[in-house]
Amino acid sequence: MNTIGFIGCGNMGGAIARAVCKTLAPEQVLLANRTRAKAEALAAELGCRTATNEEVAACCGWIVLAVKPQMMAGVLEGLRPMLAARKDRFVLCTLAAGLSMARIREMAGGAYPVLRMMPNTPAAAGSGMIQYCSEGVTPEEEAEFCRMLSGAGRLDPLDEGLIDAASCVSGCGPAWAYQFIEALADGGVACGLPRAKAQQYAAQMLLGSAKMVLESGQHPGALKDAVCSPGGSTIQGVRLLEERGFRGAVTDAVIAAYDKTREMGKG
Repeated sequence: MNTIGFIGCGNMGGAIARAVCKTLAPEQVLLANRTRAKAEALAAELGCRTATNEEVAACCGWIVLAVKPQMMAGVLEGLRPMLAARKDRFVLCTLAAGLSMARIREMAGGAYPVLRMMPNTPAAAGSGMIQYCSEGVTPEEEAEFCRMLSGAGRLDPLDEGLIDAASCVSGCGPAWAYQFIEALADGGVACGLPRAKAQQYAAQMLLGSAKMVLESGQHPGALKDAVCSPGGSTIQGVRLLEERGFRGAVTDAVIAAYDKTREMGKG
């Protein structure tokens, strides 16, 4: 199973393809997309080959379904004949939020091995967070998957019942992190910093703070307290954020994303 094909080369599919190409030879990777020009542009960047959805389904050991949840049924319906005709082993690998492995099998028309993963866009930079679960996948295949994605960042196996919640923290989270970086930079500009420097300082600060959480093992609250000197500037900012409902708003954003994800799964 040394070939991997991507059906869908959008932001998320492209991020995973870039990560995979750090560990696999370009000739092992096929790219397909509804808009062929997008697949061709990514193939030119990575040195891969383009293909049709049908060609990916007919020959690849790993078939990455990187299409939107609402498009999945239509895509898999068109691929059913190719999948049913195969005599060799393959794994369907889905990135679709809200769609269970059982639902993917139902759409594909067979009890095929399925691996469901929830990556995020920082995987393209090698700093992603990817949760995954599987059904019918051997330990050897799971190890191969982890090796292929090792250039993407951190991988963590998780029960499928928790995958949707995880995707709303680390999958949706980058959008909110970018909003935070932009807001911090805006504040710096308001205080006189040049835009480029304010953005650089905000982004590096967030990167370093995240590294402290991961590497120190300390509770984020304890790390926050260490920055807040008595009577200092930082605690005044903390006070204002609490007054404006900062933490509650972030928590509510995760819950809103989770509710929408569950809704998509029902559809």
